[in-house]
Amino acid sequence: MKTKLLLPNCFKRPGWIILIPSALLGLFIIIFDYDFSFLETRVFTIYSGSFPLKDSGWFSVIESNLTNTIVGVLFIIGAVFVAFSKEKTEDEFIAKIRLESLLWATYINYGVLLFCFIFFYAFEFLYVMIFNMFTILIFFIIRFYYMLYRSNKSLGHEKQTEN
Repeated sequence: MKTKLLLPNCFKRPGWIILIPSALLGLFIIIFDYDFSFLETRVFTIYSGSFPLKDSGWFSVIESNLTNTIVGVLFIIGAVFVAFSKEKTEDEFIAKIRLESLLWATYINYGVLLFCFIFFYAFEFLYVMIFNMFTILIFFIIRFYYMLYRSNKSLGHEKQTEN
């Protein structure tokens, strides 16, 4: 099956190499509220200030720590590489699993978001929205690889019973 929108299979290994350390580092940063002081620097921003448009600065340079930015970017790049790289044998069955996993991840993601809209408020809701940027990729990767594992396991079981 020809899928034009998937990355080549060679992106999968670098994706895992980026995703796993960035996920662990991200959890460490969240749990211990830690920033790397050497990443404190001046950065260009399109908008800074309070919302909506009070005491705001458009197109300015501000002082900021890049720890969260770098870890978030690495996590997203790694997760996209892992999630959207072709399998070695990309056929209709894998495309079906991929599509169902993406649909399932979307349903679960928005179910969790709906729950959080109802039960989280104020500053805690900001954390929910930050996590929500990553959860659809996480849910997709978990579901997709679990379904591949399960289908390979059942296929291996069928081959053993034939012999």
